[in-house]
Amino acid sequence: MTVVVVGDALIDELRDDHGVREFVGGAALNVAVGLARLGVPATLIAMLGDDEPASRVRRYLDDYGVGLIATPSLLGTARAVSTRTGGGEPTYVFNEAAQRRRIRFGEAERAAMADADLVVVSCVALDDAEQATELAEAIDEAAASIALDPNPRSGMMHDKAEFVRGFEALAARAALVKVGEDDAALLYGERIDALRARLIDLGAEAVLATEGAAGATIEAGEVVVTRPVSNLPGRIVDTMGAGDAAFAATVAALVAGAPGSGEEWEAVLRTAMDAAAATCRFEGALLRTPESLSGMDLDRLGT
Repeated sequence: MTVVVVGDALIDELRDDHGVREFVGGAALNVAVGLARLGVPATLIAMLGDDEPASRVRRYLDDYGVGLIATPSLLGTARAVSTRTGGGEPTYVFNEAAQRRRIRFGEAERAAMADADLVVVSCVALDDAEQATELAEAIDEAAASIALDPNPRSGMMHDKAEFVRGFEALAARAALVKVGEDDAALLYGERIDALRARLIDLGAEAVLATEGAAGATIEAGEVVVTRPVSNLPGRIVDTMGAGDAAFAATVAALVAGAPGSGEEWEAVLRTAMDAAAATCRFEGALLRTPESLSGMDLDRLGT
């Protein structure tokens, strides 16, 4: 079974007290690579420039066996600069390419989506009404199931009300929606449990609601399961890819067969939380599993 992921690909530039490092990233790219690492064939539809950073993105996707259909960007490849000082919360700045990101849905994109078992949408410019309409039309043509992570970012979003409209139109027909507590606060000014209920009422079949250090909840029909953060060996190094890892693991479970019972959803959530916790033991957002920790020097893990 195959999955097409639609969304962002960029360079994550991390600046902190130890210096500057760069990683290939983007929420959609992280999910596509995470799926491939979990054994689910994936193709990424994303915007890239004609520049050296795009070459790095292409090599990275090749390394992990992820297909790519790229929309050309006249503004170059998107970049997110994260600054973290003194152990405080990071601040993010996005370049012009990221702020004006756009994906075109031509024949190649629509054919890939039509052939997919599931279309995953993550970090698309849903506040761009034309973009949101083109995406919805392509999904309609493909008659595909949807998994959705809105990934709103204040430094990239231009119209919150329009973003909410685009998000809810897709969420109402989604097999899975992933949202975090930051999303609930940014888009609605409300708690994550209230947003989870709103999405179920809209028609989403299942909602994965992540709450950082408090763990996560999955609600699907009459089933509601909650798990804390998984307790794995090693220290937490970087939380940047935790949500994407949890989302990818949950999507992989849907591809394997839609869970039905509370016990099945509990197993899905446990796997998702394990992937998130393992990913946090390394710098960068590459999905890891608990097996990644086997045989490693846990005193030096992530250093």
